[in-house]
Amino acid sequence: MFRMLKAADVLLLLCLVGAVNALYKQWIPDTNYENTTNWDKGAVPCGNDIVEFPAQRKVSVFVETTHAVQEMRLPVDGEIILNSGAGFYVVSGQDPGCGAGVTTHFKDSESLQWFDPALWQAAATLDDLQRGSFLFSVHEESVPCRYDDVVFKARSSFRVDTTSGQSSTPVKSVSVLGKMFDSRSEFSQYLSSRSGRLQFHGSSAVTVGEPGCGDPSGCDCGNSENHQRICATLTCPSVSCAKPLLPAGHCCDVCGAIVTIHNAAGFNLQTYRQRIHHLFLVLPQYKSIQLGMSKVFKSQRLMGIIPFGTSSEIQVVILDGEKGTHAEALAQDIVKDALSHGSNLGISGAEFQASSDTTTPTTSVGLVVGVVFGVLIMIALIVILVVLARRGVVQMPSLPSLPSLPSLPSLPSLSSLKRNGGDVGELGGPLDHGYDNPMFDKPNMMPEIPGLYGTEAKNSIHLTQTGVHFINPVYDENETDFSA
Repeated sequence: MFRMLKAADVLLLLCLVGAVNALYKQWIPDTNYENTTNWDKGAVPCGNDIVEFPAQRKVSVFVETTHAVQEMRLPVDGEIILNSGAGFYVVSGQDPGCGAGVTTHFKDSESLQWFDPALWQAAATLDDLQRGSFLFSVHEESVPCRYDDVVFKARSSFRVDTTSGQSSTPVKSVSVLGKMFDSRSEFSQYLSSRSGRLQFHGSSAVTVGEPGCGDPSGCDCGNSENHQRICATLTCPSVSCAKPLLPAGHCCDVCGAIVTIHNAAGFNLQTYRQRIHHLFLVLPQYKSIQLGMSKVFKSQRLMGIIPFGTSSEIQVVILDGEKGTHAEALAQDIVKDALSHGSNLGISGAEFQASSDTTTPTTSVGLVVGVVFGVLIMIALIVILVVLARRGVVQMPSLPSLPSLPSLPSLPSLSSLKRNGGDVGELGGPLDHGYDNPMFDKPNMMPEIPGLYGTEAKNSIHLTQTGVHFINPVYDENETDFSA
């Protein structure tokens, strides 16, 4: 199907104003006729060539100017969008500037996926998008987030697979062929049209109308659920730095540095991003730097073990394309600036980690506060537990008591051995009288151990002036027959 594009359709409105911290994400590939990368011969067909589109594939092709062809073989299902004044014609005879003529095939674009981070470009404003001033992001945020404005080039056709693990892929708005859709019903109607079905396909539908991020400190991108799908589209390169880093939301290890900013009340992500750009990224030594800044959420653990919630922080990823030396220098500058002016920027602390092996420790107000806060919580829990135990609200488990053992008689002392030291034996030494029994004639020396002696045992022991007597429980005094 051939469709003529009106001149008004190619005008992209520049009056769109994004919400705070929302970015513009532009789709890179296209299915334009004039794009040489879309042809297997690496060149746009000319008058002596036979043009062939995939017969069983659905295609949407934008044609900007007029082209001569020898023959054109169209697909079963597809459309060719003609810009104003564009078209095709057949040359009679040979086209002198075309060569001998070949059969050139239009490449298949069926496999291009929405969740491939390599197929998107990000910019803070539409002006930056048109100037080519793109932002670096971790892989999860390279794909459009729920607060972003999605832009497909005005003079462009495309085909994208929107399959995901969810039934829908929400974004703030979508611009197609110069028309911006921010109404859910209007864009749903466009997706049901012939052009919409040729441009968007897959199991998940792209939806628009999401509100912009209303938090000046930034919002969660919302692509963590598709992290595995995003990473499956990538092949991670090998890294050679001493300590590779893996930023939150990224799929591959990197060489560089990661700065963690602990934000407080009054922090503005967009303002701080501009501050870093004007203070540091314009310097000659940092021209090769790629810097991505976003809000991330990390789980909180008491004493590093017990999870008790999540906290937000600002992650600044710095890459320099080398071994991380320039990235580490920039990280140090950012941390110094944050600690020096943090009270005015809404920053309570900052620290960094670098992939080079020359990392020096940095002070962090936020880290110290966190440790102190954790210790205070532990002390408070212990105090509360003690108070509740004393009031009887909490019963402390009692430890099982160990059975008491009778004390062994002590060894004789030297004084007892030398008590009769005046006596002399036959060989001239002291006469050995043995040693005193510490329990003999001393009733008070018997161990008082509860339960050690039963009632019967106590009744069977008799103390007299001549000594201690006890009854043998096995012997029967009335039984005199020893032959048994």
